Amino acid sequence: MDADRLNPVILITAASSGFGHGYARTLASYAQGGLILIDYDEATLEASADELGARGSVPERVSTLAFDVGDEERWSQAERFIRSQYGRLDWALLNASAAPASELVEWGRPRHLESVFYSLRATMRLMHDNSAGGSIIVSAPASELKAPAGSNASLMHLVDAAAKEGAHDNIRVNALLTGGGGDTPGWPELPWFRDLVRECGEHRAALERIAQLPQPVARYASADDIRRLIMMLLSDDTHATGAALVVDGGYTL
Repeated sequence: MDADRLNPVILITAASSGFGHGYARTLASYAQGGLILIDYDEATLEASADELGARGSVPERVSTLAFDVGDEERWSQAERFIRSQYGRLDWALLNASAAPASELVEWGRPRHLESVFYSLRATMRLMHDNSAGGSIIVSAPASELKAPAGSNASLMHLVDAAAKEGAHDNIRVNALLTGGGGDTPGWPELPWFRDLVRECGEHRAALERIAQLPQPVARYASADDIRRLIMMLLSDDTHATGAALVVDGGYTL
């Protein structure tokens, strides 16, 4: 599953953000056909690419494109660049943030959903002529399942519409929705757990100690868990499209 495409070309938006940069670290070693990193801040984007290079995970062909993904014209320019330099696109991971959702555009879609729309449209056009099709993951907070106040649109409406449109060209579009990420649901107040945290130095180390017991009573989502989920959704072995996978990143007992 990890390498079911030879030399994939991979595009990641918001590539210098927390989640976006994590996705870039996860996918960089697979992008043997090329890695395209997009974010609005050029300096931060270049720093993120340098950090990936220092880790030794950057493929030979890397492009950094600094622009606002809510800018339709800049997407048109990006499409022309990617088509001329890479010829195709295999995988795309689009990071949707609810942060700029306060402003509605004239057709009733919040600003961040408009950005997802432009991102989906551009990446799907790049995958359209790819004989093997492609796979797109839209990553967002789980709260994006619902339409925001004052709008009839939601992230899942866009994902579902894109999945239906892309099915003819074997382009799969799925959503990876992350939970609140809180790590204090009440159980850290237990005296025995506080003692274990003091002994181990931190919550994560304490949970790792518990997980190594013969009968573990706790687990948490690690970076490798997310990596496997990403690779599962991107893999050609996964035929699902228009689906939403909700991941709670917090610790659980």
